[in-house]
Amino acid sequence: MTPPPEYRGLTWDHPRGRDALAAAAARANAGRDRPLILWEAQPLEGFESAPIADLAARYDVLVIDHPHLGEAAAEDCLTPIEEVFGPEAAARWAAAAVGPAMASYRWGGRHYALPLDVACQVVARRPDRIAAPPQDWEEMAEIARGGGVALSLAGPHAVLTLMSLAGSRGAVPQGEAFLPDDAALPALDWMRRLHALRPPGSEAMNPIALLEAMARGEAIALVPLVFGYAPYARAAAGRRALAFSDTPRAGAGFGGVLGGTGIALSRRARVSADLRAHLAWLLSDGAQRGFIPRHNGQPGLRAAWTDASVNADWAGFYQGTLATAGHALLRPRFDGYIAFQTAASAALRAGLAAGEPPERMLAGLRSLWRTARDRARGGADDDRFLPPLTNTRDTA
Repeated sequence: MTPPPEYRGLTWDHPRGRDALAAAAARANAGRDRPLILWEAQPLEGFESAPIADLAARYDVLVIDHPHLGEAAAEDCLTPIEEVFGPEAAARWAAAAVGPAMASYRWGGRHYALPLDVACQVVARRPDRIAAPPQDWEEMAEIARGGGVALSLAGPHAVLTLMSLAGSRGAVPQGEAFLPDDAALPALDWMRRLHALRPPGSEAMNPIALLEAMARGEAIALVPLVFGYAPYARAAAGRRALAFSDTPRAGAGFGGVLGGTGIALSRRARVSADLRAHLAWLLSDGAQRGFIPRHNGQPGLRAAWTDASVNADWAGFYQGTLATAGHALLRPRFDGYIAFQTAASAALRAGLAAGEPPERMLAGLRSLWRTARDRARGGADDDRFLPPLTNTRDTA
């Protein structure tokens, strides 16, 4: 009978979140009387919404998303990276990360996760139907009039799509207004127009379902803003290759909202030298450029995104979306933001379905936003775009 592992980890149940970590654990556990670490997985929806303090009470190592950081800080349930690896190592990883990937886990002057994986909302299309990437939002709206253009609206993604659109004009969600009128209202009007032309049922699909439908069927030819998944850039059995490209943005604008994941350590973990070495290896140049991409992971360091071999293996996915990742928009991270994200997306879907005018939808979102911020423990996180942000001007 195999003894229990020294450390329990929790990640999300998808090849991108699971395969590389499981393979790396098998490598670390080989030859040991007791496994160093074993990973469990939860559905993507649980990953996006589960209370982080509850998870940190049950697991030693957690794969997290940066919007959970305010809640984690309020609960004091994660150990700062600087306490485990030292400030010099944290600074090196911040400098090496794609865009603001490491900076997204910085709170109160310390980092609370390692940038294992990077994703952001990018443009996905069927290249056999749309030969070249659309150059601006109005070109996408013109394509939508011919059918086959879907918005990513399910789960939390409706409000993330709005944030990406507003962010392309340089607006960030902060302050009492949430988003300024001159960015939010045109974005909501654009979403309203595309929603009316959407393929039926696409509004209920999460990003993976949208990419699957586009790769395997004919109803969807373009998703203007969807979290990128490198495996869909390659053809597979019954699945066509998709093309991924940067999001249009103004000169001072942001790319799509940042996704991806980081590896965090719960307060319950007593970190051994072996675990420290294992986690550092996951962020090593060799693992990021070789092991992780080979095992369906989506690396977090810029060296992998610019590597010629990695791009050859994944049909240019990384080079084609690097500028967006380098300029990615950080979501708010204040305590209670996750609940706002869920409620705001539901309200936005309802407003689009009812044909509400942009002004009414924005008023509803602002009411939810103010309520969430009033209830938050800790800071409002409006200073997250102030220096030091690292590599926020990566280009392809």
